[in-house]
Amino acid sequence: MGEVLTNIWDKILRTFQQGNNPLWRHWFEQLEPLSLDGGILRIGVAEESWRQYLHQRCSEGLTSAAQKITGHFVTIEYAMPGERTEADKQIAEQAKPHDNEITYFNPDYTFDNFVVGPSNRLAHAACVAVSESPGETYNPLFIHGSVGLGKTHLMQAACQALKKRNHDYNILYLTCESFVNDFVRALRHGDLYDFRYKYRHVDVLVIDDIQFLTEKEQSQEEFFHTFNSLYQSRKQIIISADSPPSEIPRLEDRLVSRFNQGLVTRIDNPAYETRMAILYNKAALRGINPPEDVISFIAERIVSNTRELEGALTKVYGYAMLGNGEITMELARQALGVESIPRHSQITISQIIDVVTEHFNVKLSDLQSKRRSRSIAYPRQICMYLARELTRHSLEEIGGHFGGRDHTTVMHSCRNIDNLCDHDQAVRELVDSLVARLTKN
Repeated sequence: MGEVLTNIWDKILRTFQQGNNPLWRHWFEQLEPLSLDGGILRIGVAEESWRQYLHQRCSEGLTSAAQKITGHFVTIEYAMPGERTEADKQIAEQAKPHDNEITYFNPDYTFDNFVVGPSNRLAHAACVAVSESPGETYNPLFIHGSVGLGKTHLMQAACQALKKRNHDYNILYLTCESFVNDFVRALRHGDLYDFRYKYRHVDVLVIDDIQFLTEKEQSQEEFFHTFNSLYQSRKQIIISADSPPSEIPRLEDRLVSRFNQGLVTRIDNPAYETRMAILYNKAALRGINPPEDVISFIAERIVSNTRELEGALTKVYGYAMLGNGEITMELARQALGVESIPRHSQITISQIIDVVTEHFNVKLSDLQSKRRSRSIAYPRQICMYLARELTRHSLEEIGGHFGGRDHTTVMHSCRNIDNLCDHDQAVRELVDSLVARLTKN
């Protein structure tokens, strides 16, 4: 039965991966089939975070795959070493989400899987410090930044590190919306005592998206007293928001003051090198190994946040799974909707500048200046577009040739020319003619 069960499980995993590649993680290969009896497939997992991830994110897909492979109705249970079936059922029931309360930590969200760069170095260091000395080093810790930059990752990483350090730590991690909903429910049912006991008798309180308190006077009042109770007891408080405390609209001054008395740190958009490292990290988590030029291609075009980087990688991987499984530059361009122009390693930015300045009758000093008139800005954008398409220079390097402009300016220029090529035949023909001149040899 052992070899047969292993073969069945391997087929289930392959079927699940084909239909759910965004959920696939490299550690799935370490899951061990224990038994298939009475319509119950028991799978051994090595870590509690793995089991919670499987319960929350993968149960439907794995169950569907199991039923497809076996041809029978199958229920999947996940077991830690030495556990009994009854215990699994209890844990599965406990793992069901209630409202918006976060009931598990994503196993991907650890410090080891977080890519540190100039944009997030302080926030990362602060979360590590908090995980080592909760309630002492930075309390409260307030992290702010736009969506998809890693706030949730860092907070969950701190929680998981704390749990590993001391399994008995009582950590309450939830969204601010959950806190408000819980408070409203307590008011409605007269359960304020239980509510306050729940929130004020924890070792660590972690609240995501605190800006949700805006215009909720009673909730702000309750959170203020909860904050004071925990702070005076030297319990750790970690908070995230999309902006610093003073810029959250209609947030009471006393709360702003409390948040500012600890460490307030910002996470910015990742630089090109950090985006590259993030993509390599995300690829490794899924057990895939895209070529370096594909990683560079995605990093150059997705400049906003980690979430969009991961989405682009997922899309490229999805396209590969539909074909022969090979990830190539041409496939990446197709997946991300970018028209392919062959790159020529012998072409330099200086050659591109020579051709463009001759065509538009402008000087290099004009292209490198701060002037924004169309007669200068347009040929400058053409130069940047051609440099991106015909050379392997990074966006930062391209910007450096045009007066030290940053990567976002280069990306904006490239998108503008892309859009013009799509909607203006004259621009398309001009770009094609310039490319022809540059590649004729």
